[in-house]
Amino acid sequence: MKVNESAENYLETILILSKKHPVVRSVDIATELGFKKSSVSVAMKNLRENGHITVTGEGYIYLTESGRAIAEMIYERHELLTTWLKKLGVNEQTAAEDACRMEHVISKESFEAIKKHATP
Repeated sequence: MKVNESAENYLETILILSKKHPVVRSVDIATELGFKKSSVSVAMKNLRENGHITVTGEGYIYLTESGRAIAEMIYERHELLTTWLKKLGVNEQTAAEDACRMEHVISKESFEAIKKHATP
């Protein structure tokens, strides 16, 4: 289930967009991330070939079981780390930016320890 940071960000973005919109398309991802549509298309091809997404004929993007598992893991890390940093006194923007970097490199063991400590 190990994928690179870029793929994790794309999967997390698809998950977030799917919570806001009935369907997700490459153009939605490009807009959300501020990337060129051509870059997103290459990434979607790689995610599709690795079995993390499916793309319909209409261009609608859906997470597969493996893609959803990765996206939910990264999203949980992002949310918890952002909240934790804010509770420590870090301003909201910095907390979110730092959490975005930390979510990709923190070990499962360390994350679980923070989670246990940070949540009642």
